[in-house]
Amino acid sequence: MESLKKKKQRAEKIFEILDPLYTTEKTALKYSTPFELLVSTILSAQCTDERVNQVTKVLFKKYKGPEDFVKAPISELEEDIRPTGFFRNKAKSIKACSQALVEKYNGEVPSTMEELIKLPGVGRKTANCVLGAVFDVPGIVVDTHVKRLAKRLGFTDNTDPDKIEKDLEKLLPKDKWRRFSDLLIYHGRAVCKSRKPDHAHCPIFHLCPSKEI
Repeated sequence: MESLKKKKQRAEKIFEILDPLYTTEKTALKYSTPFELLVSTILSAQCTDERVNQVTKVLFKKYKGPEDFVKAPISELEEDIRPTGFFRNKAKSIKACSQALVEKYNGEVPSTMEELIKLPGVGRKTANCVLGAVFDVPGIVVDTHVKRLAKRLGFTDNTDPDKIEKDLEKLLPKDKWRRFSDLLIYHGRAVCKSRKPDHAHCPIFHLCPSKEI
């Protein structure tokens, strides 16, 4: 069983190796306001960022803010976001979230985890994405890539995203949390893919316990 100290040392080395290799953008989602990022992140569940960006390019011209989403007929909104998949649930979440923002926050996106996760359709992953990108609040975004890589790299035995988040927080200082999760996301997309990891081109292969499996 690897000690926490050893895991921390390995995490630091992985961070140092991956940091210069990937973009410093905090998200690949395109947005111009905190609310747009919130909507985009809700839409990104089980959907590629590229597809979300294609949809929101049109969506945000039609709906300028939460008030417009509240007024929109649910069937119309469903059609507008249909290409992102799970469009019925996403439409419900976006409308309910927009309603809560209008009623409780004067249409503004709050800047704390406690407030964000009380919004319909917003979990810790979405909240951390918005907090880190917009408000520079330290946090680890646990998406499917982070979940997969955290397990492969031997940093967690958990499957619950909230528990994985806590496990990863122990490895690096707060100021590296967001960047570390971003690096795992970008590396997961480019190299450490779900079905077939590209071991031959992985710069952290020597630090990965999965190479022995």
